[in-house]
Order: sequence, then C-alpha cells, then structure tokens
Amino acid sequence: MAEYVSNDTLIGEIVTKYPESAEILFSIGMHCLGCPASQAESLADACAVHGFEPDEVAKAINEKIAQTRG
Repeated sequence: MAEYVSNDTLIGEIVTKYPESAEILFSIGMHCLGCPASQAESLADACAVHGFEPDEVAKAINEKIAQTRG
C-alpha cells in the first residue's frame, strides 16, 4: 500500500492534498482542522494532543486515500 501521509506530515497538507482524510480525522475528534494552529501541526503532534496512536491514524488515512483514489 502506498504511503500518502506519515506521522511527520502536517495536518494542513493532509487536509489540502487529501480532503477525504477529513472523515477519518473528524471521526476521532479532530474537529479543529481549519484552525490556523493545526495547519502547521504534524499528524504525530495532533495525535498526541488528542490521545491517539499516530501510526494507526496514518494507516487509516492512507487506507482511505487508497480506497478513494484507487
């Protein structure tokens, strides 16, 4: 499976390049995707704030992107 995002990818980049990822992020309680502070935050940092394992979240996002983009 392709890796579109990693733990180091910025939230702003994830949401801009892969809008389908917002569904995953919203489902785990990351509702501040448009917040200026979150735009410059890495996925790992955002997961730490919200109490999630970044590897699992990155995997779920990558799976969603692969499903959407084939």
